[in-house]
This record gives sequence, structure tokens and C-alpha cells, in this order.
Amino acid sequence: MNADLTIQVQHEPGYVIATVAGEIDIATVAQLRQRLAVLAESGQPVIADLEQVSFMDAAGLGALVGASRRAAANGASLRVVCSRRETRRLFRLTGLDRQVPLAYTLAEALQALQGTRDAPGDKPPGEPRSQAPR
Repeated sequence: MNADLTIQVQHEPGYVIATVAGEIDIATVAQLRQRLAVLAESGQPVIADLEQVSFMDAAGLGALVGASRRAAANGASLRVVCSRRETRRLFRLTGLDRQVPLAYTLAEALQALQGTRDAPGDKPPGEPRSQAPR
């Protein structure tokens, strides 16, 4: 396995995107785990974009689940973007697709995140809620 893994972080108002590229395996998972842990502790929703990940094993799944739990403990969430059949199959076979929300595209993840923010009770008092088009 090639041990190359890159993680680019983009801070946006109200959320963070971590774009991951390369292979996630036993040789690279510590780097991913550490980076996601810091982001998950920020209290902002995190989107892990795995579109450029060519391989992921169980160690990678564990890192993502750990980050998801850490984000939840800090009042936030982790969403994963992946369209690769193999990656989605790993989530489905392990049942982790019920714990970590998956999206096929970044746009889909952002839309789901916005939907979560617009849920009743999620905005601070006095802040207007978005209204559905008429």
C-alpha cells in the first residue's frame, strides 16, 4: 500500500470541510484520526470529503466513527461525502451508515447540514428561521 495521505482543511462560517486524498489504512490512519479529532472538538459540524480516497480499510472506518462520536460529544456532527461503491459498501456492511451520515456529493452534505440547522429549536432565540418558498 502507498502511505500517501493528504488532508486539506477549509474553515467556512458554521462548518469545516476536511478533504482527504490518498489511502486510509493502518499506515496513515493516525494522521487522519488526529486531524479529525481536533476538528470534531471545535464544536462546528465537520464534513469529511472522501471523494479522492482511493482505498480505506477498517482502521479508516474506526477513525471516522471516533470523530463522529467526538463531534457529537461537542454538540456538532460529522458527515461523510463518498460516492465510491466500495467505500459506501464498507459503511453499509458494518452498519456504520446508520451512525455516520453519508452523502454522495459535497452539495448534498451541505444541504443536509443546512436542513439540520433549520430544524425547530436549533437556532438561537431572536435569530430568524428560514422560510420555505411560497
